[in-house]
Amino acid sequence: MTAVAFCLLTYRPNHPSGIERSIAALTAGLRSLGHSVVVIAGGPAEPGDEAEPGLIRLESVRLPRPALNADVLAALAEPGPVVAEVSRVLGERRIEVVCWGAPVWGLGYLNPAPRGVRTALMMHNKIRPGSAETWRTAMAAADVVLPASPYLVDAAVQDGWDTSAWRVVPNGVLTLPQPPDREQRERLRQSGPLRVVSRVAPVKGQAPFLAAMPRRWDRRVEIVLAEADFEFEVGEQAAALAACRKQAARRPDVVQLLPALGWWEVPSFFAGAAATVISSLEPETFSHTAAEALSAGTPVITFGHGYVPTLIGPAGRVVSLRSGFPAVWDALDDLLANAEEYHAASRSAPARLAAHTPEKAAEAFLAATAAAPA
Repeated sequence: MTAVAFCLLTYRPNHPSGIERSIAALTAGLRSLGHSVVVIAGGPAEPGDEAEPGLIRLESVRLPRPALNADVLAALAEPGPVVAEVSRVLGERRIEVVCWGAPVWGLGYLNPAPRGVRTALMMHNKIRPGSAETWRTAMAAADVVLPASPYLVDAAVQDGWDTSAWRVVPNGVLTLPQPPDREQRERLRQSGPLRVVSRVAPVKGQAPFLAAMPRRWDRRVEIVLAEADFEFEVGEQAAALAACRKQAARRPDVVQLLPALGWWEVPSFFAGAAATVISSLEPETFSHTAAEALSAGTPVITFGHGYVPTLIGPAGRVVSLRSGFPAVWDALDDLLANAEEYHAASRSAPARLAAHTPEKAAEAFLAATAAAPA
């Protein structure tokens, strides 16, 4: 048995963020394989924390919600207390492997691990020029870097980074539902709703997607918008939510905005959808919601950037970003109108996740960290 710790300051159960969902799936997979796991996060405590029995809230880091990058940097300006507390926790729990969830928000650049503890650094985002130095520090400190998809490796190579020692650890999907049968799926194709699940943010493209809805569209559009505990700009979530509400008000006959779902609820929500759309204006480095839709046999429409086109393969349609959201609606119409192609896409969807069970992700994590020098 291996004792593992994950660290991400914003972690909370059901938080609508890819890194948290990745950690949750790895935690579930590792435990099912007989290993022990704790998750280290910043304070203060939140309602719902009890859903993760291994959650440890730090006393030395307390963040506002939502937090900005400046808030995290301010909380870590004097790193001594957090370094001491994390090191103490790892020692007391006899942790053998610690995985930093990000360079700053996951404490990777501080690397507060006792001697002899193997360290890993998750990579869920492309390295932007403004954060390159922090990434460089965190990667140099870690024993192994764990990108979440081959897309991240390819992007880093194009930017001149040495990725020879990186090890891809695929994200897991927490729960795999029973996809609807052929008859149920046909009913969904004919009249089922379009369902979208997303963290609310301008880059996710929800409002312009709704703005491009053609007048001919007459089936339900159900969009789950979840607010996160972080922002990149002050008020960006409120602004994005207001923009979505404005667009929904134009078509109250079909558009319904819904509150956040728990992690375990998302796949079954997608199982009742005719299709979903990944409307992100920036490349997604994985896309948990695309994976969760695939797990339910629900076809995915996406722009042709990032990892999502590779993830979905034949289980949907890919549209050029240059063609814009009108082309997304056209692709959606076309797929729903073609029964043969629709059912072929639906049948192929669950198999796209063969490597994305919690156990498969955990096995890849253990293999990558076992090979890392302590």
